[in-house]
Amino acid sequence: MDLIKKTDKDILKIADPLWKELISSSNKKDYNAFTRNFSKEMLLASNEVEIGKQWTRNEVLTSLSDDYNYLGCLRRNNFVTVLYRQRSNTVDGDFLGRLVLGVEEDEVKIFGATIF
Repeated sequence: MDLIKKTDKDILKIADPLWKELISSSNKKDYNAFTRNFSKEMLLASNEVEIGKQWTRNEVLTSLSDDYNYLGCLRRNNFVTVLYRQRSNTVDGDFLGRLVLGVEEDEVKIFGATIF
């Protein structure tokens, strides 16, 4: 599968369900669901204790709203970065959501996910 050559519309069909699952599982502090679609490399870098600390320290990460907007896609090397305007249910303002997708063993996997 050549993810880079897909249209933004086709990428969104893949990215949106992954982003929604990240939002839901982050709000619930559900590590297993949160990491379900991570690449092998991302899994190695994402241990449960450190993610738990992030959830404890950053209120935004556990109060993510279903109210988000697609901003665009960036393509580089073999990865597509999908950018979202993300909101929180409890913290005012807009946040930048970044979802990095790539292909691993013929499946689209998450190679990066952040909220700024």
